[in-house]
Amino acid sequence: MKHLIVPSILVAFFLTPSLALLDISDSHPLDGSVGTQSIRVNAFRGMVSIRDNNVLSEWDGILDYKNALLAAKLFSKMACVLAKMDPSAFPTLDDIIKALDHKPLKHYPSTHGLTYTVLPDRVKNLAQYGMSIKEMCRDVPTYFVQQQKEGSALAINPDSCSEVQLLSFLGLSICGEIPGL
Repeated sequence: MKHLIVPSILVAFFLTPSLALLDISDSHPLDGSVGTQSIRVNAFRGMVSIRDNNVLSEWDGILDYKNALLAAKLFSKMACVLAKMDPSAFPTLDDIIKALDHKPLKHYPSTHGLTYTVLPDRVKNLAQYGMSIKEMCRDVPTYFVQQQKEGSALAINPDSCSEVQLLSFLGLSICGEIPGL
C-alpha cells in the first residue's frame, strides 16, 4: 500500500505545474474585425469584447451573455455605462460567431436602433460585474443606462447622445448628461 502512495504523489507533483499552464477559460477564442471594430469572442465564458477605433465614435465594449450585461466605455464622454441586454434585440453569441466566420445567417437580428438613457447614480462596486468589466471601466465614472421602450416620446437632446454600432446588426444611442462632467 505504501508503494502505491509514493508514485501517486510523484504523478500529482509533476502533473500539477503542467495543468496550471492550461488555461481553459481561453479555449478556442475567436478573433476578427469588421470595419473599425476588433472583436474577440470567448464562447466558453459567454463573452464578446469589442474595440471600435472609429474616430467619430470610439468605444470599447463587453457583451456578457452569461449575465445578460452590456458594458460600454464611451471615450467621447469619458465614462462607462452598464445595461441589461434585451435578448430579443441583441444578436446572439452564435450570430456574432457566424458573422466573424463570414457565414450567412438564417435571419439577422433587428437592425433598428435601441435608445438608452443614463441614470443619475454612479455604479459603486464594479467588481460585482466581473473582472473584465471592472478593468475596462476603471478610472472613469460608470453609470447604469435604461433601455427606452420603442415609440416612447422622450425629450432628449440629440447632442447628448453617443452612437455605438455593434457590427452591422445593431445601433445603440446612449443619451443623457453624465453627472459631474
